[in-house]
Amino acid sequence: MAKRFGGDYSPQGRTQHSVAPAPGAGPAKPTMGDRFRAWLLFVAPMPLVFKAFGRDPLALAMTLIAFAALILAAWLTREGLRAEAEYDARQVARRPALPRKIIASALSGIGVMLAAFTGMGGVFGPIALGLLATGCHFIAFGPDPLSDKGMEGIDRFQADRVARAVEDAEEHLEAMRDAILRARDRMLETRVERFAVTARNMFRTVEEDPRDLTAARKYMGVYLKGARDATVQYVSIATRGANAEARAKFEALLDDLETGFTSRTQKLLEDGQDNLDVEIEVLRERLARDANV
Repeated sequence: MAKRFGGDYSPQGRTQHSVAPAPGAGPAKPTMGDRFRAWLLFVAPMPLVFKAFGRDPLALAMTLIAFAALILAAWLTREGLRAEAEYDARQVARRPALPRKIIASALSGIGVMLAAFTGMGGVFGPIALGLLATGCHFIAFGPDPLSDKGMEGIDRFQADRVARAVEDAEEHLEAMRDAILRARDRMLETRVERFAVTARNMFRTVEEDPRDLTAARKYMGVYLKGARDATVQYVSIATRGANAEARAKFEALLDDLETGFTSRTQKLLEDGQDNLDVEIEVLRERLARDANV
């Protein structure tokens, strides 16, 4: 298992298999510039709220609908940027099920068009402004990923099973992260994040070859759920007062988990190399026999 599939960035050619996480690595996020521009989309419609009241009922309704459309467009843009960052960070990824940024472009145009109808006469002017807003949004943020990446040779049913398993595992990691924040211990927050990076290395390995899910399921399910529960239990103790013994036991648990996940991920990669070597050897033998016929 663990035979890698993919395109130009496939690690099949590597001679060494290292699963050590990069320091400070974590879940993929949009760039700072993209986050700032998405934040501006939430701020831009705010004047419509003050403009809406004190007007006739029709103008009031259209202005509030325009405001809602623009806020929804801002939210979809932010979520679309997050989904795109996750897509770009993975060598094997399914395209987002919902094209959030494209829908946001259309909603931006609708919102601007409705707002323009209440502030200017005629029909063509507001429509032109709406089309311009749609185009500007699309140019500024681009389309959503519209095709799967690195899925050649991977069974779709198995890939869907892996996607669900990774989603559940990510929820366990997020619960651990949220829980440890309540302990107000910066060192343990960093320690939990480091373990999360190690766990995500396993997720990426399984995503690249869904056949590895069977070997990794206990780690991604039972062990992560146990780690989540242990984190919650430790935090409930830590919030009642300093407890050096509980803290030491929790740190030891994180060490054991990180060692176990690293070892299992390494084994998955080594199994993939062994299977590749066997396939190459079998193919060479067949070629040699055919050449002698």
